[in-house]
Amino acid sequence: MQILYHARIRTQDQRTPYATALAIQEGTILALGRDDQLLALSRPGDEVRDMQGLTIWPGLIDAHLHLSYYARGLDKIDCETPSREECLRRVAERASKTPPGRWVLGHGWNQNEWQGGFGTAADLDAAAPHNPVYLTAKSLHAGWTNTAGLQAAGVTHSSPDPEGGSFQRDREGNLTGILLESAMETLDRVIPAPTIDELSDLLRKAQKTLWELGLTGVHDFDQADCFSALQRLDLAGELGLRVVKSVPAANLEHAAAVGMRSGFGSDFLRIGSVKLFSDGALGPQTAAMIQPYENNPGNTGMLLMDEEEIVEIGRIAAQAGLSLATHAIGDRANHVVLNAYAQVRDFEKDNHLVPLRHRIEHVQILHPSDMGRLAELGVIASMQPIHATSDMLAADRHWGRRAAYAYAWHTLLDRKTVLAFGSDAPVESPNPFWGLYAAVTRRRLNGAPSNDGWYPDQRLDLAEALRGYTTGAAYAGGTERWQGRLAPGMAADLIVLPVDPFEIPGMLADLLPTATMVSGKWVWERE
Repeated sequence: MQILYHARIRTQDQRTPYATALAIQEGTILALGRDDQLLALSRPGDEVRDMQGLTIWPGLIDAHLHLSYYARGLDKIDCETPSREECLRRVAERASKTPPGRWVLGHGWNQNEWQGGFGTAADLDAAAPHNPVYLTAKSLHAGWTNTAGLQAAGVTHSSPDPEGGSFQRDREGNLTGILLESAMETLDRVIPAPTIDELSDLLRKAQKTLWELGLTGVHDFDQADCFSALQRLDLAGELGLRVVKSVPAANLEHAAAVGMRSGFGSDFLRIGSVKLFSDGALGPQTAAMIQPYENNPGNTGMLLMDEEEIVEIGRIAAQAGLSLATHAIGDRANHVVLNAYAQVRDFEKDNHLVPLRHRIEHVQILHPSDMGRLAELGVIASMQPIHATSDMLAADRHWGRRAAYAYAWHTLLDRKTVLAFGSDAPVESPNPFWGLYAAVTRRRLNGAPSNDGWYPDQRLDLAEALRGYTTGAAYAGGTERWQGRLAPGMAADLIVLPVDPFEIPGMLADLLPTATMVSGKWVWERE
């Protein structure tokens, strides 16, 4: 048995919100209470640890990230720069150290933050004259490549736009090197992918980074190769993150045929929801909107799936016991998804099926008439607080007054919507404390836009925000019976903090754990 005492424990459990000591047996919380109560349970040979007044929280859960993309991106060029010139400088620096003909890869650019907007293939040609280059946008809904990259992918002046995407062209009809939505797949197909062994190694390293940030669980939305690598780690006993793994829509029929259901799996790797895409993203103005983007008449974004398609897939998934998780950013996309989910709910009821925990991923902007519909339909709002502060300038520019209905956490919570919070890493940093800071302040790390924050009426208090990374995320993953709280019978997943953010809220953005425990094992401790 392990006993941790002389601590400030916030349990997230309503029955016992606070404690100073806890006991752990075989990876599970055995008891919580006062120091004297728990120390009285100790026997010779038990591990008894004085926590010296430090704060303990349940391990945090990121309810939406891309684990493979994140792991692979740790070695990519960081393109989240204040200017296009700085991004190109970093490309040139990496290219100078890369053998000719080898791919130079990067991630994180956002043309909305750059004077002059999008870059061009010619810019990258000059920075890396001997290498193909491919840089994914911060949103993961656009890519930027050079002439060598276009040639490697077989994209020419006469190449037609793929369904659900486009090759950006200038006024003369020439390719610019920017690829939107499904057009990115042309580059993805020609860039060498890591083997399962290589990806397993990358994931093994990435989980250590996530432990350092206080994450003990994640909901992953990457492809089948990531699932294969995670299975390999799980079987070897090396998976130390609790992963809820989505099923790509393309794999739905196979998953249903072999009997996969949401919740199937082990304590460390279990099946989540079927992932669908209903639209694009705010940055490249491909999120599907009811009214056109500001200063861009005629552009209402891209609706990638209509209501009928979502319902058709939803019925197959519901019959198989697989919930849906649909990417929807624009107000039109969210409206369409909610209409489709209403029909799926009717199908579940008519066929005496268990109502599944369907989700909408992102929910970035809603029409006012749709604000209460998620709660009415029992749909989870899987949101990323850091998106609000990262996107606020683009939202004001492209959505104008409609931005008052964007990232509407407080309104949704008032309507009794379950919120599950994450990062969308590598779109944003997976640091959950930055997410908590964004949720509580609606400000960037530099304090912008003001002391009150961006649309401050949508701010949450810290307790509400923390639930998004603990009990809310656990509920979304179907693991709330043993994850997200510190209580008898729950998994001993916890983090140790140097201060209590509830008492020193100004420390939130700079906070990092000093130790992380998963299933009763200290998986990481700061030296």
